[in-house]
Amino acid sequence: MTTSTATARWPIVRPWLGTLVRLGLATVWLVAGGTKVGDLAGSGRAVNAYRILPYEAATVLGAALPFIELALGVLLVLGLATRLAAGVAAGLLVVFIAGITSAWARGLSIDCGCFGSGGQLGAGESPAYGTEILRDLGFLILAGFLLTWPRTRVSVDGFIAQDPTEEETDEQS
Repeated sequence: MTTSTATARWPIVRPWLGTLVRLGLATVWLVAGGTKVGDLAGSGRAVNAYRILPYEAATVLGAALPFIELALGVLLVLGLATRLAAGVAAGLLVVFIAGITSAWARGLSIDCGCFGSGGQLGAGESPAYGTEILRDLGFLILAGFLLTWPRTRVSVDGFIAQDPTEEETDEQS
């Protein structure tokens, strides 16, 4: 395939690829929030295990985080405010990566709490910081894709704009 052929196909492929990216990232947020929403105290303990915030702030943030994650998931499933949702997702992922990196650098032995309870690991358990950081970097790349190309197929944004496949101009980006 020549470069010109690939360039010509990109406007056709990009909205469908964006739809897969959007729904994949939505699934991540829905699973992350869904696994924590039933145990808000546990989510607060997981945030507190990072030893970055005062206890009260960590528990409040931990209790709010599942709802933020679920809201991001719903927005992404619907394709509503996709660029905004991707921006918030990217911001959260940067914070998560920084938190995991900080815990690793300080020698803490915790479960990130990304997809469930979290907190201190038991004796003989080892943290998977490298894997968690790589995973979150992958999710960050997906969020970056949606920040760059938020128009996708089967989305409320596309319905509102009346043309989800229209190539965005530099003025709209």
